[in-house]
Amino acid sequence: MVCPTKYRRKVVKRERSKYFKEICLEIGEKYEIHFIEIGADEDHIHFLVQSVPMFRPKDIVQTIKSITARKMFEQYPEMKKELWGSSFWGSGYYMNTVGQYGNVEMIKKYVEQQGKKYSQIHRGQLTLFVGLE
Repeated sequence: MVCPTKYRRKVVKRERSKYFKEICLEIGEKYEIHFIEIGADEDHIHFLVQSVPMFRPKDIVQTIKSITARKMFEQYPEMKKELWGSSFWGSGYYMNTVGQYGNVEMIKKYVEQQGKKYSQIHRGQLTLFVGLE
């Protein structure tokens, strides 16, 4: 999943990325969204996530975007000025899925090779959710 920041502004800077990661890991615990990788690339964020089948992909995006935006603004109120008083995220996103027989390594490699200044914020691993086989 790739989500651009509003106006493609570079707001998830190195000093803010640790808190951004913490927010995402909290989301993971509460909503059963496992973050395999999170990376920033200047003006957008890459997420490689795993979740339970009952969540639609658009619901996963909406959950991540709404909670991260709210918490980042609470922690860093000065970001509103950087975004001209607007939202944290742009309205669009890109998402692709990897199924049971999909190639997760290929997706990871693609994410790592995107953009000019990709920096990894978090790296996890695939998990088997309780009750799934």
